[in-house]
Amino acid sequence: MKREIDQLNKVFDSRLRIGIMSALMVNDSMNFNELKTLVDATDGNLATHLKTLEDNKYIKVEKGFIGRKTNTSYSITPAGAKAFRSHLDALEKIIRSLN
Repeated sequence: MKREIDQLNKVFDSRLRIGIMSALMVNDSMNFNELKTLVDATDGNLATHLKTLEDNKYIKVEKGFIGRKTNTSYSITPAGAKAFRSHLDALEKIIRSLN
């Protein structure tokens, strides 16, 4: 079990980051307000977690406009998908080892 725990990615220690990554794994992209509603976070808290994921190159940020209103959308990068799958695989191994 020690080996599997070492495989866990510290970036995904937060429930919000797990929620963000899970949502982006199954959606091509999501905007800030969609993610905010989904993970039930404040603007500042969500922005902090998104920045961490962006800094680690796990998500891509695209800024644009809808009419005159700014719209920021997020999508998962190939590196982010790979890292998140590895994290989930390690969690599954830990769970299986406890049976």
